Amino acid sequence: MEGTVQKRGKSRGEDGFATAVDFLLANARLVLGVGGAAVLGIATLAVKRLIDRAARPPGEDEKPDQKSISETWEELSLTGASPKLLKRGLENSVNKSLPAVIKIEKEDCSPSSTAEVPRLEIRRVPLCVTLQEKLLHYYQSHVTLSESDVAQAKQKALDVCMEIQAFLRSKQPEMPLGEMSLGGSLFDDLQVVSADHACLLVPLLIEEKFWYFVPGEETILNTPQFWMVRRTNLEYFGRGSSYWDKFIVGGYLSSNAVNESLHKLVMGSMNWPALGSMLDCTIRQVMGSQELKLEIQQEQSQLFIDILPIIRFEETVLTSQPESKGNFENLWCRSFYTDEATKLRDLDASDSGLRLCCLKILKAVCKDQPSLRRVTGGHLVNVILHLSDTESDWSEAALADRFLQVITEVTGYLEQGFLPSYFNSAVNLLSELSAEEIDEIGYTFYCALSNPDMLLQRGV
Repeated sequence: MEGTVQKRGKSRGEDGFATAVDFLLANARLVLGVGGAAVLGIATLAVKRLIDRAARPPGEDEKPDQKSISETWEELSLTGASPKLLKRGLENSVNKSLPAVIKIEKEDCSPSSTAEVPRLEIRRVPLCVTLQEKLLHYYQSHVTLSESDVAQAKQKALDVCMEIQAFLRSKQPEMPLGEMSLGGSLFDDLQVVSADHACLLVPLLIEEKFWYFVPGEETILNTPQFWMVRRTNLEYFGRGSSYWDKFIVGGYLSSNAVNESLHKLVMGSMNWPALGSMLDCTIRQVMGSQELKLEIQQEQSQLFIDILPIIRFEETVLTSQPESKGNFENLWCRSFYTDEATKLRDLDASDSGLRLCCLKILKAVCKDQPSLRRVTGGHLVNVILHLSDTESDWSEAALADRFLQVITEVTGYLEQGFLPSYFNSAVNLLSELSAEEIDEIGYTFYCALSNPDMLLQRGV
C-alpha cells in the first residue's frame, strides 16, 4: 500500500510539475515574446532531463532513442524560428541523420538479400610448402624458356651465322675454314631464364702433317687445361706451306693472332647496319670485350653471339678464349663441353633422372644472385657428374635432397680451392676465380645450406 501511495504521489507530483512548466511557458511567451519563451523552454527542459537522469537507478541503461542535449537545442531552436529557418534546420537534421540510417540499413541487411554483390576475381597463387615444391615451382615459372622465344633466338642466330660464313668465303676464299655451326646452351636445351646467348663455332682446318698438338702437361706452364699447337716439319715443308703459318708466334700457332685476324675481317669489314636492316634487327659489336661478340636487338629481345675459333683433332677440341689465357697468346683451351653435356643427357635417359632439371635450377640461381654470377654452367655440370658417381637416385622425389647435396659439394670444392674436371681430374676448374670470389661464393652457398629459400629469391 505504501509503495502504491508513493507511486501515485510521485506521479501526481510529476504531473503538477509539468502543469507548472506549461503555465510558466505560456505566460512567458506573452511577457518575454517568442524568442525569450524559446530560451526559457530550452533551459527548463534541460533542467528537467537532468533531474530525471539523477532520479534513474544506477544500473539502468539509456534508451536507444535518447537524444543528446545538443540535438535537443537544435530541435527546440526550430520551434520558434521563421519558416525559412525551420526548413533549413530540418534539411540539416535530415542530412545529419542520413549516414547513420544508411549505415544501420547496411548492417541489418541479411545475406539472403536480393541485391547483387559484385564478385571479386581472386587469383590463386600456388602454396609451396616443401623445398621440393618450391624448386619445381621455381623451375616451371622462372627457369624454363618458351618454345617461341627459343625458336626466335635460334632463327636469328642462324641468319647471322649464314651471313658471316658467306662473307668470309667471299672475302677470304683461301682461308681453310670448316662448316660453321651454332652451339652452346641455347642449342643443347641448357639455357635458362632467357634465350639470350648463342655461340658461333668457326672451325679452323689444320693440316696434321704440319702441326703437332702439345698437351698442357708438356708445356712450360704445365697446366693440363691449356694446350699449344706447334709447327713441325719446317725442314721439309717450309714456312708458307700452310695458310696458318702467318699466325705463328715463337714456333706456335697463336690463338690471339687468329682472333685479331677474324676481328678485322668480321667486325671491321662487314656492314652491320645494312645486315641488321635486312634481318629486321639491330646488330652491333660488343666493345671492350676480348672475345668476338655481337649484340642483336629486336623489339624487346636481346641476343649475344660469341664467335669462337676452334680446332678439332681426333677427340680433342681446342678453343680460343682470351679471357682464360691471360697474357699467354699461344695457348688454346681444352674444351670438354660437348662430352659433359652428352654424358649428363645419357645419365638422365638411363634412369629417367632430373639431373638436367637440377642443373638448370642451379644455373638460374647463379644467374639471379649477384654474388654467384661467377659460377658457370661448366662448374655445376662437373659437380653433378661427380655426384652421380656416388648417388643413383635422381628422381623427382629426391630433387630437393640432390639440390642441397650439390650445394654441399660445391661448398666443399670451394673450401679446397680445387674442382677437378670430370674428364680430366688434373684440370682445376676453379683456377679462373680469385681468392675473393671463391670466399664470396663459398659464403653464399654456406648460408644457403641452412636457408635454401634465399637462393630462390630473384636478385637485381
